[in-house]
Amino acid sequence: MKSMNTSLTPQAPAIEPAATAAVTPTSAALTPRSLLKQLQTQFPAFRDFLPLSIGIDKQILAIMPELDRKTMRTALGIHTGSLRYLKVMEKAKVRHDLDGTPGAEVTDTHRAHATQVLQDRFKKEAERKKAERDAAAAEEAARVRADKLNQLTAKFSRKG
Repeated sequence: MKSMNTSLTPQAPAIEPAATAAVTPTSAALTPRSLLKQLQTQFPAFRDFLPLSIGIDKQILAIMPELDRKTMRTALGIHTGSLRYLKVMEKAKVRHDLDGTPGAEVTDTHRAHATQVLQDRFKKEAERKKAERDAAAAEEAARVRADKLNQLTAKFSRKG
């Protein structure tokens, strides 16, 4: 039981973030969600859910070179997979840079992909809700059946 010394465990992470925080305020200790929040406050393209330029990750890394690539890509995946972004992307004509400047055109393929992802997501959600309703209806039917059986048992046990 002494092998898991909890007093040592917090000390190692406490030293590491302090060292990295001294180097840069936006260190690799960011979670993808916190990075996404930071990007949304810092850049209009993220805040307004504008269609992002192809290669936006390179623009982000040029501005924030200390970012962990995996964390950044995860944050970008969360953003570009969001319902709001996909709905905008479905109707978009132009992509935007970090500062919101219009850039390249959104291709029909990318619009069709956004539409397909939305349709798949809505279909999956509808199936999930239907399964929940069916399960609730089956549970209610089982409860009603059990109540009727109990009533019949009580009725015939009194007369006998």
